[in-house]
Amino acid sequence: MGGSCAHRRPAGPWQVLLMFPFLLPLFYPALSEPIRYAIPEELPKGSVVGRLAKDLGLSVLDVSARKLRVSAEKLHFSVDAESGDLLVKDRIDREQICKERRRCELQLEAVVENPLNIFDVTVQIEDVNDHAPQFHKGEINLEISESTSPGMRTILESAEDPDTGVNSLSKYQLSPNDYFSLVVKDNPDGSKYPELVLQKTLDRESQSTHHLVLTALDGGDPPRSGTAQIRILVVDANDNPPVFSQDVYRVSLREDAPPGTSVLRVSATDQDEGINAEITYSFLGAADKAQHVFSLDSTTGNIITRQPLDFEEVERYTMNVEAKDRGSLSTQCKVIIEVLDENDNRPEIVITSLSDYILENSPPGTVIALFKTRDRDSGENGVVRCSLSRDVPFKIHSSNRYYKLVTDASLDREQDSEYNVTITATDRGNPPLSSSTTVILHIGDVNDNAPVFQQVSYVVHVSENNPPGASIAQVSASDPDLGPNGHVSYSIVASDLEPRALSSYVSVNPQSGVVFAQRAFDHEQLRAFELTLQARDQGSPALSANVSLRVLVGDLNDNAPRVLYPALGPDGSALFDMVPRAAEPGYLVTKVVAVDADSGHNAWLSYHVLQASDPGLFSLGLRTGEVRTARALGDRDAARQRLLVAVRDGGRPPLSATATLHLVFADNLQEVLPDLNDHPEPSDTQMELQFYLVVALALISVLFLLAIILAIALRLRQSSSSAAGVCFGKGLCSKSKQVPPNYSEGTLPYAYNLCVPGGQTNSEFNFLTSVDHCSATQDILNNKDSSSVLLASILTPSIEADKTFKQVSI
Repeated sequence: MGGSCAHRRPAGPWQVLLMFPFLLPLFYPALSEPIRYAIPEELPKGSVVGRLAKDLGLSVLDVSARKLRVSAEKLHFSVDAESGDLLVKDRIDREQICKERRRCELQLEAVVENPLNIFDVTVQIEDVNDHAPQFHKGEINLEISESTSPGMRTILESAEDPDTGVNSLSKYQLSPNDYFSLVVKDNPDGSKYPELVLQKTLDRESQSTHHLVLTALDGGDPPRSGTAQIRILVVDANDNPPVFSQDVYRVSLREDAPPGTSVLRVSATDQDEGINAEITYSFLGAADKAQHVFSLDSTTGNIITRQPLDFEEVERYTMNVEAKDRGSLSTQCKVIIEVLDENDNRPEIVITSLSDYILENSPPGTVIALFKTRDRDSGENGVVRCSLSRDVPFKIHSSNRYYKLVTDASLDREQDSEYNVTITATDRGNPPLSSSTTVILHIGDVNDNAPVFQQVSYVVHVSENNPPGASIAQVSASDPDLGPNGHVSYSIVASDLEPRALSSYVSVNPQSGVVFAQRAFDHEQLRAFELTLQARDQGSPALSANVSLRVLVGDLNDNAPRVLYPALGPDGSALFDMVPRAAEPGYLVTKVVAVDADSGHNAWLSYHVLQASDPGLFSLGLRTGEVRTARALGDRDAARQRLLVAVRDGGRPPLSATATLHLVFADNLQEVLPDLNDHPEPSDTQMELQFYLVVALALISVLFLLAIILAIALRLRQSSSSAAGVCFGKGLCSKSKQVPPNYSEGTLPYAYNLCVPGGQTNSEFNFLTSVDHCSATQDILNNKDSSSVLLASILTPSIEADKTFKQVSI
């Protein structure tokens, strides 16, 4: 038998679709009628069952592209990978597969992917005449009394043929003889059994035994047969056979009945007496399976179970029971035992297709698994419903005998990276039975989370003069994604520094987020700056987040105080402050002004007197630097006083600077000059010699200097502008406020009149005096009187001499 024996079952509305293969994929969900094939049993391996790919509307290329395959509990078939034909994979024996069932069908599932679909395929196994009828015993022994009247019937053992249909047992034949004939009768289940009919009276004396051949034939083409030898022993008369109370006994038995359960009791009576009325019971032609499951008491006729029953294996047992008396007369009855189904089989879950790895952005309704259920019980006991474990974002969709496990909500791998989904199948039995299977689903990561910094913003304090290359801060961002989606790199994306200078100030490590100083910071130049750092993952597309980092440069005491006042003149000479002789205690003489480029405590200045000509004459404000008179000027006090002031900051350790104050007690300028000449500060011998030398030279050159002064005065009158701050000449005195350049902090000095000798590029010496005194001096010089001229002539050499002295002493 080759593959040519395979054929499609005719008729059925589904066949219309096969005429339009190109439209079949559009109607896949609507196909509820399975594809049916019919083949004879015992086909050789490789035989073609049907053109499966063609019947599904698939091309030859689709067979491999969509992975066409079949699945079943016992796989007797396979799919040709090139043609898509359904082939016989293993030996198919209908009698072994379907046992006693008249209709033998194998259920398959045809599975295709992209998209995933499953189709029911039914292959009907047709019987071939591969079995001959067989009798349970090869020899049948009968005893018939010679007094038996013609027409007496004796039931003979039936033959068995596992084939079905026309190939099953069809008829019986008896070898030709003069005494017996054969009658074939039908059982209620449709089977046939033979009866031996006595045609004429026997005579034991003429022939004590008769040998006959009983032949059983099936309806195959050609027919097959089996034989049994009948040996008839003629005995003396026993003219009444046993009679059963019923021709057919029917009983129902639960399949959970334990071994030893009494099923029923058959009973027969015999009108004879004595040993001819003693009856024995036996199974007549019972199948081997029935004889193993049930036992018959030969004396009482009680039938009991020997083994557990299984409805799913055998639903009904049919047995013939024979009652025979001692005279070899017999009769038979039929016993039919119906097995009642109990809910003794748990539902089964069969996973047909499973995708155990899905991305977390899979939309709701994504198919994860395809499965079916099976329960060997029948009726309500075989009806199954499925459910899922609680608190999982999945649900089940049912379709005919199949179920789909689909997503029911959005997934989040960062919240749950894996699900153990338990599918439970429960039948409707009483009590219900259930079974479960667990599917492990792994959730794949997508880049759906941007990096998140540990802080909303960062503030870091860095002391100035830090070493270049030192780390000053570290930012950290986390990303719950996996792999490149969660790998974070850092960069600087903005700053309030100049873009060109940014790289020379700071840098950030892309992997660790550590921020490094590229240079030493100077608090006095840059007190604070702000950076915008970005954390960026490596997903596609990449996600990022920004955070601000404010760097505060802390101050160190690296700048000493700088004295703004008193300051040296343009020529490097010291300035003098004039104090009225009648100054009261507390009179503000001058103020030492100093600044410190540092800030905070490091710029908190204090003023201290280091040296003083007369320590008790003046007081110095600790924080203000104001010099005030501590007492009134005495007669013995010198007109010139000198204070050496130290200015210290509040740093640790403190830094300091010094300033020298020259103070002159006088009510006007006229008093200042003689006082400067008459009361020189104590000096050594060399200083005195230098002083007298200067005086001598001044006297010798007085006339020459006077002429120069007069010439300068005349020239200044003619000029449109006068030299600022000059007191010797017309319009040569002006008020000037000494404000140091680049001054940003501290207390400014008071306003003073700066008086220098006129007509000279480098002043001989400088005075700081009041405006009134400067005006008085100007009036003296502008006076045409000869006495004024003489005073000027006298003052000039004196001032020259005193200037030389002061420059040396200072």
